[in-house]
Amino acid sequence: MTAQIIDGKQTAAKVREDLARRIAADDSEEMPVLAVVLVGENEASRIYVRNKKKAAAEVGIGCEVLEFSDSIGEHALLEAIGELNDNPHVNGIIVQLPLPEHINPLRVLSNIRPEKDVDGFNPYNAGLLACREPDAVVSATPRGILKLLETTGIELAGKHAVVIGRSNIVGRPAAMLLLNRDCTVSITHSKTENLPAIVRQADIVIAACGQAGLVKKEWIKEGAAVIDVGINRVNGKLCGDVDFEGVSEKAAFITPVPGGVGPMTVAMLLENTYEAFRKQRFAGQAHECRCGSHGCGCSHH
Repeated sequence: MTAQIIDGKQTAAKVREDLARRIAADDSEEMPVLAVVLVGENEASRIYVRNKKKAAAEVGIGCEVLEFSDSIGEHALLEAIGELNDNPHVNGIIVQLPLPEHINPLRVLSNIRPEKDVDGFNPYNAGLLACREPDAVVSATPRGILKLLETTGIELAGKHAVVIGRSNIVGRPAAMLLLNRDCTVSITHSKTENLPAIVRQADIVIAACGQAGLVKKEWIKEGAAVIDVGINRVNGKLCGDVDFEGVSEKAAFITPVPGGVGPMTVAMLLENTYEAFRKQRFAGQAHECRCGSHGCGCSHH
C-alpha cells in the first residue's frame, strides 16, 4: 500500500477561498479584525505573524499587530489585552507563543475574553469543548486536523484514534474533538509505556510530540490515517514526527511536512475570526431596537 497524500495546502486554499467569498458577500459595513500580540524578537514567531497578516488580508480580514519588547511586564501586557477586549472594532485576539519566561502564558490567555479568543486557548473555551458545547471556540490546529480527516471520507465514529502528545495547544483539544465525533481515543505521551504497541492499534494516528521521525513504519496499522503535526528542523530541513517514507508504505492516508497541517492552522484561525465577528455583531443587534420604541416588544429586545 502507498498512502494517499492529504494535501493541506490545497484544503487550506479552499477554506480561504470560501471564506473570502463569504466575507465579500457579507452586508456589514465593517470588516472582521484580528489583533495579534507579539512579544520579543523570536524570528520564528515573527515569520508566523507575517504569514497570518498576509493570509488575513487575502480573505478580507483586517490584522493589527501589536509588538512589545520582551522586557514588558506581565501587568502591562495584561493591560494591553484589556484594551483589546474593550475595543468594539477588534473581533479576535491571539497572543503569539512562546512568551518570555517571566510572563505566565496561562494568565495572559485567561484574560482574553472567550468570545474574542480565536486561538481557543482560554480555559473557558477549553472547558466548553470538553463539555461538547457547540459554542466552544476550537483551537485552530486541532480544527484543521479534523478538517483534513474529513477530506479522506473516513467515517470517524467508532474508529480508534491515538494521539501522541498532550499539549493544551494540540494534543488535548484534538483528543476532545475526536471524542466528540464518537472516536475511541487514547492519549499518549512521553511517559507512556509500550507506545509502539498502542499506536499499532490505531485507525487514526495524530502525531504531535515534537520528536523528529519518532513514528516508524512498524508502529502503523495497515490502512491507518496518519496526521503529522510535528515541525522539526534536522540538518536544515523541515520534517515531522513521522518517518514519512516508511509510514507511507503502510498507511492509507498521510499528511506531509511541510504542506500538511501547517497551512490549515492559519486557515482555521481566519475561520474562527470571521465566526467571532458574526457572533459579536449578532449579539450587538440583539440588544438594538430598530423600530425606535423601547416598549414595542419586538424581537430585538
